[in-house]
Amino acid sequence: MKADFYFLTRTPIQRALPAIAERVLAGRERLLIVADDDQLQLLDEAMWTYKPESFLPHGREADQPIILANDCAANPDIANVALADGIWRETALSFQRAFYFFDEASLDSARAAWRTLASAEGVERRYWKQDENGRWVEGP
Repeated sequence: MKADFYFLTRTPIQRALPAIAERVLAGRERLLIVADDDQLQLLDEAMWTYKPESFLPHGREADQPIILANDCAANPDIANVALADGIWRETALSFQRAFYFFDEASLDSARAAWRTLASAEGVERRYWKQDENGRWVEGP
């Protein structure tokens, strides 16, 4: 399983996550987005307005390509999970790929999750940060 850590320093979650969701859909896969209700509302709005020329099909129903939820329940039909609230959940390991978004406020939690996953069997960790132009680059 792949665990991608995204450190949000320049781009807010409502801009970063729709770009990831767009790539997941382009690969003909589904995405579960996990956060609290307030953040899910923000992300719901962002999915509608991300790009004027595109639409990211999403909702809280289980049949949507992008599902917005409060919990990280495994579903065999969904390969990808996005943890959008800065909280790592061990249940994310049951997916093929986890996108873990964190900011300065959740940096300590992200570091703890990174260290824990270092010894997890079958987990490939990657850390992404933004360069001075706002592009995501893989960090050391």
